[in-house]
Amino acid sequence: MTRKSALISIHLAAVLFGLTGIFGELIQGPASLITAGRAAFAVLSLLVFMRWQGLPLWRGIDGRSALALIGAGLMLAIHWVTFFISVKVSGVAIATLGFASFPAFITLTEWLVLRERVTRTEWLILLLVSTGLVLVTPSFDFRDEATIGLAWAIASGLSFALFTVINRKAAAHLSAYQVAGWENLIVVLATLPFSLGEFGGLAATDWLWLALLGIFCTALSHFLLVSSLVVLNARSAGIVIALEPVYAIAFAAALFAQYPGVRALIGGAIMIGAIVWSGLRSAERSPRKAQ
Repeated sequence: MTRKSALISIHLAAVLFGLTGIFGELIQGPASLITAGRAAFAVLSLLVFMRWQGLPLWRGIDGRSALALIGAGLMLAIHWVTFFISVKVSGVAIATLGFASFPAFITLTEWLVLRERVTRTEWLILLLVSTGLVLVTPSFDFRDEATIGLAWAIASGLSFALFTVINRKAAAHLSAYQVAGWENLIVVLATLPFSLGEFGGLAATDWLWLALLGIFCTALSHFLLVSSLVVLNARSAGIVIALEPVYAIAFAAALFAQYPGVRALIGGAIMIGAIVWSGLRSAERSPRKAQ
């Protein structure tokens, strides 16, 4: 894969991630059902792909990595359920911008739990993300549905940060496809008991949206992300993925006429700018560490 094709792949992955909230809006069902269906289609897709490529399913999994996969899978389930609740309550734009706070939660988690040093610039980035969240907040009245939806989105960002940290520390020696397959299976097992009775009421179009969400926005986007990382470094990929809210807001405006206010747009711009800045700083530091 060339650098040009890698950049195309990572941008396509960001577009697919941005479509996640759109499918959450389209599917007429509760968040637990959307999560279980998405994960089930993703597991089936990943299993077919791994079998076709001859990739191992069990190799390298010991007691510690199994516990890590279970923990990460549970965090992923919470992340998706809270995100789709946010989409249903407050719309795609607010849900995506609230979730975009996850890099700040990663910094806080690494500082509080892993005792890693946080630089002054990282504290500044954290402050900028927090400022952006304040501006995105529709009101500070929890009787306002949009505010409740943003709270769910922030919970989604927090759970995704915990999911990221667990993966980083405990499942690094496994292939990305193994990790994705097993974690999506954990998501299915965790959410199916709460949504099994709802599947019978789904229309044919809902099944189509679920399949597209699981196959393209989960399995394919993961494949594109992993493939691009063969050529691009993780920081460069992260900068592109930070554009996900931009794609999501554009899709929501075009399809559902959901237009965030000026204040929310300014807050979102501050948050995305801070995240991109963080990625650029990390990319600059990496060559120095390698010397």
